[in-house]
Amino acid sequence: MTGQRSDARRNYAHILAVAEAEVAAQGAQASVERIARVAGVGSATVRRHFPTRKALLEAVFKQRVQALCERAQALRDEHDSRAALVEWLRELLAYSLAARGLADVLSYEPLQDEAAQDSCAGVIGAAGASLLRRAVDDQAVRADATIDDLLTLIVGIALATENYTDPAAHAERAFRLAVAGLGATGT
Repeated sequence: MTGQRSDARRNYAHILAVAEAEVAAQGAQASVERIARVAGVGSATVRRHFPTRKALLEAVFKQRVQALCERAQALRDEHDSRAALVEWLRELLAYSLAARGLADVLSYEPLQDEAAQDSCAGVIGAAGASLLRRAVDDQAVRADATIDDLLTLIVGIALATENYTDPAAHAERAFRLAVAGLGATGT
């Protein structure tokens, strides 16, 4: 955004604020046309700032994804590496349920995709991978677990439970069942 005119920067910030509210209410399928209408701009203006739905969603979640990454960093030095990993995954799941649409962003592409390194999925994957590596090194989780596996579980649980009357309770149950399978023995 450097080099943009001040009105373009204001438009960007305003569109992003409206998009955050719309995504919170409607999830990843929030209407770009409605976002434009509420923001008081044309849909072409929205698309100029955010050429794809994915780009719009990435921008909406960028700050909170950064907070999850900082949380992973803080948990890396915990004594119990398995508990640290599980706590971070639980927080990611809770945020995925609270921030409708994040699970959709995380499921857009495989995490190994080189082009995705700056995406929400790439950043989240890198943050979680450091926690997973430590837990595997400590033999606290099964050696064949990958960060892609774990994020697929989180995304799947979030998407499968988001429309329940009490999504958090159903997600927590599914999460506990999945974590039970994460044991170091692999059984």
